[in-house]
Amino acid sequence: MHSFIPQNLALSAICLFAPALHAADLPIADFEGDNYAPWTVTGDAFGTAPARGPLPGQMNVEDFKGKGLVNSFHKGDGSTGSLTSPEFRVERPFISFLIGGGMDNEKLALQLWVDGKAVRSATGPNDRPGGTEALAQASWDVAEFAGKTATLRIIDGATGGWGHLNVDHILQTEVKPKGPPPLISNAERSLTATARYLHLPIKNGAPKRLVTLLVDGKAEVRNDIELADGPPDWWAPMEVREWKGKFLTLRVDRMPEDSTALSSISQSDSLKDAENLYREPLRGQFHFSPRRGWNNDPNGMAFYNGEYHLFFQHNPYGWGWGNMHWGHAVSKDMVHWEELGDKLLPDAMGPMFSGSAVVDWHNTSGFGREGKPPLVLIYTAAGNPTVQGIAFSTDGRTFTKYDGNPVLKQITGGNRDPKVIWHEPTKKWVMVLYVEWEKTHTIHFFTSPNLRDWTLASITEGDAPGKPYLYECPDFFELPVDGDGSRKKWVLLGANSDYAVGTFDGIRFKPEQTKLPGHRGRGFYAPQTFSDIPEKDGRRIQIGWFQTETKGMPFNQSMTVPLELKLVSTPDGPRMTFTPVKELEALRTRTNSFEAMTLEPGGKNPLDALNAELIELRAEIEPGDASEIVFNIRDAMVIYEPKKQELSVNGHRAPAPLREGKLRLTIYCDRTGLEVFASDGLCYLPMPFNTKPDNKRLLLETRGGAARLTSLQVHELRSTWNPK
Repeated sequence: MHSFIPQNLALSAICLFAPALHAADLPIADFEGDNYAPWTVTGDAFGTAPARGPLPGQMNVEDFKGKGLVNSFHKGDGSTGSLTSPEFRVERPFISFLIGGGMDNEKLALQLWVDGKAVRSATGPNDRPGGTEALAQASWDVAEFAGKTATLRIIDGATGGWGHLNVDHILQTEVKPKGPPPLISNAERSLTATARYLHLPIKNGAPKRLVTLLVDGKAEVRNDIELADGPPDWWAPMEVREWKGKFLTLRVDRMPEDSTALSSISQSDSLKDAENLYREPLRGQFHFSPRRGWNNDPNGMAFYNGEYHLFFQHNPYGWGWGNMHWGHAVSKDMVHWEELGDKLLPDAMGPMFSGSAVVDWHNTSGFGREGKPPLVLIYTAAGNPTVQGIAFSTDGRTFTKYDGNPVLKQITGGNRDPKVIWHEPTKKWVMVLYVEWEKTHTIHFFTSPNLRDWTLASITEGDAPGKPYLYECPDFFELPVDGDGSRKKWVLLGANSDYAVGTFDGIRFKPEQTKLPGHRGRGFYAPQTFSDIPEKDGRRIQIGWFQTETKGMPFNQSMTVPLELKLVSTPDGPRMTFTPVKELEALRTRTNSFEAMTLEPGGKNPLDALNAELIELRAEIEPGDASEIVFNIRDAMVIYEPKKQELSVNGHRAPAPLREGKLRLTIYCDRTGLEVFASDGLCYLPMPFNTKPDNKRLLLETRGGAARLTSLQVHELRSTWNPK
């Protein structure tokens, strides 16, 4: 069969392109400059210049060329705008480009305009939660427009989830670029469940594919997974024991014909490649991290049935963020953790975003049984709409989602992260919920008699969008000032741990001081405190997401050590302190104590004989004439400047006032970071930092003058993990 081409069009195309048969590509835009000129910008989605990778709040952007790209995530998905190129002449048969981001052919696209109309259009691949920010090769055949004048427009009129586009490296070329290999749709493998786990092959950075698990023909679980088409980087366990004996089908929305991803899936009752579990080179040895996959925010922290329960945002099927489940671990002492698997899985309402947990001692919810008060989880289902739901358990192991979900409907698309407490004076439950308004971050306060029916009580405002105060993941609790139970204050904090101190009557929070700094370091986010710690204990204990990146490992990120929070009086008013919990002392294996001494510049290093990997260091120093007091902890530099009363860790500075004229310092060093405490907890400075296995050197010295060391102990620590 022969194609018919009008003679005049065929001749014009041959005349235009034949002389350039071996000509070089013609660049249109590489977006490497300091601004978009000579392109024209409208709106605020694109900013004033090309992005240099991911923007604040965005997943990692990959596979663009050079240093810059178009990224319309400026100010988030709610921003809109356009980019328009200067006119150019179509001189090659193909226009090639890289594109990624959201999918919306009408509102979110790269367009080619000729003779006043859009004649070609391309959009991104993502139209649901999860996905990837990676750019992929694409092209248009433009031979029919040979010799014509054209322009390119990148439009962003989308404002919901994935309401942004990534574009880079646009050029004219005479040879159609090779794109991804051909894909087959809805590839399947069926089997009967005979064991606890299916083991899925994962390749970090591979294209994400929608994998659906069907049980007896009914879709039960959907996840976006970086399946390995060949040898995997690691194996992700999918727990299927509740469907043992049933007929399972794994369906992949699209995959290469020669992929071995489905055929390589196996079953077993134990984790695959578990020989080195918890012994991996970048596994924190006393910081909790999941066995496999990504974690971020701690969720649902509660003391129940004699155990500390730590739920957490978990992607079981990827090294990066996505597929939000609630992972679950328990501990008797907050030091040794046992991971129990995922308890809240994505469902028809969306992925399972952050939230909290409470013990319903009076069974106000009706979910309990005689002598068994329920543990109730309160979470955000981040679908469309984004709503709040609850789930419950009477054994702390199996959880049931409430049939009447959602218990709170969408207020705005940016409502999430419910923190619930019991308010004894009013005998009601109180929920603090982050709600993103157009002009400000807000915390909405709701009340309920039963955890199922909620009424808006009041609203507290934070910063404008783009600023951190009271932005997402709120926590709310009461603390005594200086340990005086008759003098208490309420603390409201957001994800970056900046907080307000004030009063609360069960309806309205009245802040007395706001925007007080919480942690002073880096890599600490979305902290939460345990509910229902026994009254005789009386502590308020917090854990935060410790942003420790572990490239090359089958897991990523971790949690901080548990932190005891207090309010203490200062000349500026009550301030929160952070100190490591006493339970961590159980990790000490050997203690090296040093007598009081004078530290002289250029003098002997008192720590020179030590060679330790896991460390708890406690020091008290009178600064004297020293201009700097320096600790080198396995090449992490911890430096105190007495005159400025400032502490720096790897160059990150924070105020750390002397207490009674002394520097009191506690340093915890793990394989993946430091947590530094100074000024009796007024300065808490976490710092992710991957140590080198062969560098276990410790150093203490002064510069510019002498200081008096009054107390120093270096405790060598054991690992918390008990591999099974």
